[in-house]
Amino acid sequence: MNGYAGNKDDHLRRLRRIEGQVRGIARMIEDDKYCIDVLTQVSAATAALQNVALGLLEEHMGSCVVDAAKAGDEQAAEKVQEASAAIARLVRS
Repeated sequence: MNGYAGNKDDHLRRLRRIEGQVRGIARMIEDDKYCIDVLTQVSAATAALQNVALGLLEEHMGSCVVDAAKAGDEQAAEKVQEASAAIARLVRS
């Protein structure tokens, strides 16, 4: 089971809202809206996606990593490495 299973509906709802934001950004470009206004909306969508990512990461740490730590050293080390790599990707984005 995924760590986010308990909040799946919340995540999907947030992602649908972000999807709408991105469609709105595309409409802004189609309608030749002012560059800074478009960039502001891109920033808002980016922040919203980052918040989803942070929530998923927190759930992963609290569920998958904790469960792996209980199971044993090798599995725990693997899950910690996965989480570290995910954090590194988020920091770079």
